[in-house]
Amino acid sequence: MKGDQTRRDLAVRTYEFAREIRIICKQYRKDGAEGSDIDQAIRSSGSIGANYLEANDALSKKDFIYRLRVSRKEAKECLFWLKLIQETNKSPYSERLLVLIKEADEIKRILSAIILKSGG
Repeated sequence: MKGDQTRRDLAVRTYEFAREIRIICKQYRKDGAEGSDIDQAIRSSGSIGANYLEANDALSKKDFIYRLRVSRKEAKECLFWLKLIQETNKSPYSERLLVLIKEADEIKRILSAIILKSGG
């Protein structure tokens, strides 16, 4: 029962993370490199949760671990884009962005722990 609760909690957490990325990215300029970085952060943030949900519906352990690895890869990518946005933009939203950077790193670490625990 605890495993189901953990899965649901991480599913909710990854959804809320993607939602928050979308909300904060609306505050930034969308022209030039900033627009490209923001688009990448939005795509990768949503992919974290989507692949995590796919992992939970996997038909085999191998598929489960593969989907978790993809989700972790997307978390690492999102972390990269968020740091780039934060370091190249002067914004009143920098503190909020730092919270999201920390959350991306925590999600990545959680996914890594699940992969290791699952034998991957």
